[in-house]
Amino acid sequence: MSYKSLVGQIEFDILSVSDTEALGEMAIQPGIMNSFGTIHAGALVWFADVIATNLVVGEEQVTEGGDSMPVAVTLNAQVLSNRCEGVVTARAFWLRRGPRVSTVRTLVTDESDQVLLDLTSTHQTGG
Repeated sequence: MSYKSLVGQIEFDILSVSDTEALGEMAIQPGIMNSFGTIHAGALVWFADVIATNLVVGEEQVTEGGDSMPVAVTLNAQVLSNRCEGVVTARAFWLRRGPRVSTVRTLVTDESDQVLLDLTSTHQTGG
């Protein structure tokens, strides 16, 4: 018997992935809101982490059960602001790109380019 059941849903688009950056966009919607009516911090981190992971993966296709998926070793997230409506954008870019470990910075901004989340993630890659 559970104490409480919670349901949420996150949906976003990966707009582009290049050799130098990855971009994503997420509409603020009920499934990602916290009890204060703003974006749940976990949804912001999840969004940023997926965009960062797509930068690390690049054009490579990730297969289930395969060893091509980079493993996030660390995530350092700073929630700087929040919103209750609109669209947010994530931009991931390289801080260090190595053969075994790479570090990515991802900024999630609102429609006026104010930074909502600053995420630095380190990914263990093949090699």
